[in-house]
Amino acid sequence: MESLAGSGEETGQPLGRSVAGWALSALASPPVVRLMAGPALWLPGRGPRGERIDLTQFARIIVLRLDEIGDVTMTSAFLRELRRNVPGARITLMVKPTLRNLVERCPHVNEVLTVDESAGANPPEWRRRGRAVRWARAHLAPRRFDLAILPRWDADYHQATFLAYASGARCRVGYSEAVTAHKRRVNRGYDTLLTHALLDATVKHEVERTLDLIRFLDGTVEEDRLELWLGPEDDADAEAVFRDHPVGAGEPVVGLAPAGGNSPLKQWPTRHFVELGRRIQRAGSGRILVVGGQGEEALGTEIERALGPPAINTIGKTTLRQMAALLKRCHLIVGNDAGPMHVAAAVGVPVVALFGSSCPHRFGPWGNGHRVLGRALPCSPCFHPDHLDRCVRCIFDRPYCIQDIPVEEVHRAVEDRLQHGPNALHAVAQDARAGSSSSMDRAGF
Repeated sequence: MESLAGSGEETGQPLGRSVAGWALSALASPPVVRLMAGPALWLPGRGPRGERIDLTQFARIIVLRLDEIGDVTMTSAFLRELRRNVPGARITLMVKPTLRNLVERCPHVNEVLTVDESAGANPPEWRRRGRAVRWARAHLAPRRFDLAILPRWDADYHQATFLAYASGARCRVGYSEAVTAHKRRVNRGYDTLLTHALLDATVKHEVERTLDLIRFLDGTVEEDRLELWLGPEDDADAEAVFRDHPVGAGEPVVGLAPAGGNSPLKQWPTRHFVELGRRIQRAGSGRILVVGGQGEEALGTEIERALGPPAINTIGKTTLRQMAALLKRCHLIVGNDAGPMHVAAAVGVPVVALFGSSCPHRFGPWGNGHRVLGRALPCSPCFHPDHLDRCVRCIFDRPYCIQDIPVEEVHRAVEDRLQHGPNALHAVAQDARAGSSSSMDRAGF
């Protein structure tokens, strides 16, 4: 499959490259692509722009979700409710290749497509856009989609909007470039590639945002719960892990998810996870299961060495569905704002979520029974969508918001849950839709 990322190689002198790059960027801008590429590539161009549309009229739908584990997991309710509204439609879901395993058993879609963006080193934007258009014309246009939906509210960094436009879908629905100042800058002109751009700048959870697209299309929403789709082989693999590291029947298992989604501003220090694990072990409260993905193995190794053989380190050793099956068997998960936290919430496991730079009102574990801990600094959250242009790095010498969450406070939340059962955290739980927590009482924005 052709990659959307180019080689990044250019020829000529620096000045020539600069001028050529400027010209090519201008030619690849959304308005020019719409003006020139539309007629040339037999694209619909306008469609029923601005008119109210009825979701039930569409027979072939593509959902483009080229985001990370947590984002895709939080789209599961949207996929279920979309299918309920259009039971006879053919629905295609497009994700990154690394996430196919997570969604390939989804019963609400007819097929899963992937687009590989991995090739090349920092290719110019015009090249990525050109590849997106060519790839969509070759692989998406023959499927003759009626409707393309882009659930992402934040800036589109993966050319999903260009893919939707070049797919030839008659209607193309997504969130407007005007929802944040950052998105207006990064995705300038992208609204011209949509037939319907939803302008909603209010603060709400990402699960609600996806479901609002169904309502925008005159559909109805009956449930907002998340779900994941495991196979019997995934459950069997999880049981094998517990047999190989004998976990007694009824023995509590506490999952630790130490990765921070590739951002140090979202990562509680590994030494704190180690100390938390030691406290749990000294209290005899349960076994420690460490979870994470490829590229995060060093975290698991450090925690495993510190805690000894009782700790079960699975980082980098499982597929996404196998990780979900392991998390489903835990009594509680402690993790940063990253994929495993959302996976745990989706499989119904209580979460103690540790938040620093990001906003729990938007990305907190979905549902009741969870707890969000963090330090509510005046600059929190620094990943405010209107501040992203300025938030290149922490304004302090280190991210106090995440690093200074006391181990004692996290341990108390863990012991509360383990000693008193599923309802122990309910009184102080963060309903992700309301966004309250004992440690982060001030609004996220």
